[in-house]
Amino acid sequence: MGTRFDKLMLQGLITIGVIALAACGSGGGSDDASVDDTQGSWVKDNFLPSSTFMGRCVSPRSGIDPDTGELFIDRLGTREDENNWLRSMSNELYLWYDEIEDRDPSGFTDSIAYFELLKTNATTPSGSAKDRFHFSESTEMLRSEKEIGYGIQWGLLSAPDELPREAVVAYLDIEDDENLPNTITRGAKVISVDGIDLAYGEDVDTLNNGMWPSEPDEVHTFEILPLGATETVEVTLASKLVESDPVQHVKVETTNSGRKVGYILFNDHLGRAEGQLITEVRDLVPQNIDELVLDLRYNRGGYLDLAAELAYMIAGDVSVGQPFENIRFNDKHPEINPVTGESVAPTPFHTTAVGITDDSLEGESLPTLNLTRLFVLTGGNTCSSSEAIINGLRGIDIEVIQIGGATCGKPYGFYDLDNCGTTYFTIQFAGSNAKGFGEYTDGFFPGGTSHTGAELPGCEVGDDFNHLLGETNEARFATALNYIETGECGSFEIKAFSDSGISEQGLEPNVRIPKPIYRSSRIMVK
Repeated sequence: MGTRFDKLMLQGLITIGVIALAACGSGGGSDDASVDDTQGSWVKDNFLPSSTFMGRCVSPRSGIDPDTGELFIDRLGTREDENNWLRSMSNELYLWYDEIEDRDPSGFTDSIAYFELLKTNATTPSGSAKDRFHFSESTEMLRSEKEIGYGIQWGLLSAPDELPREAVVAYLDIEDDENLPNTITRGAKVISVDGIDLAYGEDVDTLNNGMWPSEPDEVHTFEILPLGATETVEVTLASKLVESDPVQHVKVETTNSGRKVGYILFNDHLGRAEGQLITEVRDLVPQNIDELVLDLRYNRGGYLDLAAELAYMIAGDVSVGQPFENIRFNDKHPEINPVTGESVAPTPFHTTAVGITDDSLEGESLPTLNLTRLFVLTGGNTCSSSEAIINGLRGIDIEVIQIGGATCGKPYGFYDLDNCGTTYFTIQFAGSNAKGFGEYTDGFFPGGTSHTGAELPGCEVGDDFNHLLGETNEARFATALNYIETGECGSFEIKAFSDSGISEQGLEPNVRIPKPIYRSSRIMVK
């Protein structure tokens, strides 16, 4: 059960490690548990408590559970037990539990495939699936916050069913990674993988296996066109377990008018980002910046508490005592959090560190910039906890200027739920800000592009792979700097894209960055 990646550049949707079945139908459920067979004989729309099946595993784990410090609760069970736990858990916790079609769990030999069906089939106003965020992950891999790869995040520029395929290096997981050839930088274009032409090659398995290796120490050969080069080079890369740097390229630029502008590239709401953000913001405080540009274009989410910490560090005193995000569970749980057993309460703007994965940080006072507005650089890979920063700050009247493209639209979140070595992510709550706004299921939109409550002031600007992130002439950062100086978008603003989907400046509107689930979510700390 590996990480589920959607390889969107290929013909159709390809997943690694799981088989995804299409959800269909709708139905209802109730709490009435008339089933008297503790092994879970299926009766449609009748459910035993999920605790009945918790820890009954086809392959029980042994030893100490690192999350609890106690023995694993696993004991020998059946596939039907694992499926019954998923069925009952979904009925108890899923935000739209009454939109799940109840299927007999005994008919599935793959629990992941069964889990994929335990979600709504409804759509958003734009026609997108309402639940695009239903995932599972190996608990061990999730706990490590590592992934197998090269330390490269590929940017997929072509649509799933589109030829020619196009892919570039979007960014490196480790800033200035000395283990990678110096030809591997943002904007380097992939020409071939293990001898297979990326643009038109028919062997998509070889392309996938090379770009997203499944095991450490795999060796693959790439033909690359480096940024700014006219001739390709061949590079050989070996896969490894990668621990990324979520916070990169922190700097301060001074505009022509003398305004000091801070820049932070924040790529993932991972636990280890907590200490990095505290350090970087603390270093910015004595520099007395006037503005902050927070680059969230590739930040698909993670820990919500980390978003609440960063939002406080940006806004400072005005946020104290205010709700960062109000939480709403399904109608079975209006007052009590069904996961923690505590009263349902907003996530506050945290004034001290939570200590998400580093206990030594817990209780540490957070530095503050006390800014009245924030510039965010966004795109379709800006999701979940990143959107919560935008929404949470708007809820306390901090102006947010959006530069880039529409965000992904995920005002939902979950607690991660482990059973039998797999962690399941099923939407359990919806979030809204201090003003009660949370209707951005199709994303936040910059400057006049949506005509909805989720429209922000700002400029629509494509992703610029001709320049490195953090460079002042990179299109989105340059636009933010120009807006700070003039209040206008300037020459990079996109009013319309050509038929090819690329603007006149050669900017890319729709790059996709496949990431594992722990880097793509709004996750609560229990």
